[in-house]
Amino acid sequence: MLKECVIVDGVRTPNGRAHAEKGWFRKRTPDELLTAVYDALFERNKAVNPEEVEAVFIGCANQIGMQNDIGRLAWLAGGYPEDIPTNTINQQCPSGMSAIEHAARAIRCGEGEIFVAGGVEDMLNVKMGMGMEPPMRLYERYNPMELPMGPTAEKVAEKWNVSVEDMIEVAYYSHKNAAAARDAGKFAHEIVPVEGHTEEGEKFMVDRDQWIRDNISREQMAGMPTPFKENGVITAAFSSPLTQGACALLLMERGKADELGLSYHLRYRAGVMAGCDPTVMGIGPLNAVSKLFKRYNLTADDIDVVELNEAFASQALACLRELGLEENAPFKKTNLWGGALALGHPLGESGARIVITLNNVMKYERPEAKLGLASLCGGFGNGNATLWEKV
Repeated sequence: MLKECVIVDGVRTPNGRAHAEKGWFRKRTPDELLTAVYDALFERNKAVNPEEVEAVFIGCANQIGMQNDIGRLAWLAGGYPEDIPTNTINQQCPSGMSAIEHAARAIRCGEGEIFVAGGVEDMLNVKMGMGMEPPMRLYERYNPMELPMGPTAEKVAEKWNVSVEDMIEVAYYSHKNAAAARDAGKFAHEIVPVEGHTEEGEKFMVDRDQWIRDNISREQMAGMPTPFKENGVITAAFSSPLTQGACALLLMERGKADELGLSYHLRYRAGVMAGCDPTVMGIGPLNAVSKLFKRYNLTADDIDVVELNEAFASQALACLRELGLEENAPFKKTNLWGGALALGHPLGESGARIVITLNNVMKYERPEAKLGLASLCGGFGNGNATLWEKV
């Protein structure tokens, strides 16, 4: 008989701008950000001893340089027990979600009771695609000019007929909702303050995401250049920004959580990975969620709350429409506290971050909600989706 996996807690650093002069975390390293969330998990859950953790699974998209086996090295650098195993996982952007799924499935199969799962990405110190050498045979199958993220977003916008006007609304409400959630203190449930530096170089405790724009303007977005394609439609406003951040969740077998007197709100119901044409990689959630719906006999109407990572406004809107979840922004049940266009997208972190936010939205914003869905696309045609159920 399968066991139940529940979310006991989830924390994240604020998401900082990956900028050498202006980024609040420009003087921090990815291992420091990841250790900060390890520390916060155990500080917030004193009934759990790090020695009792079965394993640590951490997603990271670019595992080179400072991020080489970052899950392990951050654990050791943070002074945690050497005999606790770790696994740094790569599925591009869904890496953090894959880490959660590996832990959840291990718990359900009885292969351990306590796991840490999460993700990290430092897009300043480890540039996107740094050190990557794709096989030349790949270009016999795909046009290399269609594989970078920007061109894929343009292709999705054209193929799924997503207009500039509709993308403006997605971006506008992403920032508006994120700002409103920040100002109402909603992210305090998940963000742990981490020391950073102001643009002037002064140290301060960062307790909010750096990318949220309070003065978001529809008119300004309408006039922005399209760098990925001449006379295209994708601009910086419709693209998730380069970001630094880390997050981690404490996942536990339900009986063990009860034994330790720990509370929880959601349990893991299912996870599905799916692939797609890498030249339209943004439709990964469409394939993954469709597969999940078919496998578990669900429809869009069964889902009460959605967190869908906004890699680009075009792909987010195309997926939501095709799945029947939403039609246009402002959304009714998706990204209620804003999306990656406003909050940032630290590649391998985002798949775990949206599960943390989903947990908090369902607990504090929509406590009546029964089923929650988190999904995101990934480079080279990866997609992932997880389903969570109110206990």
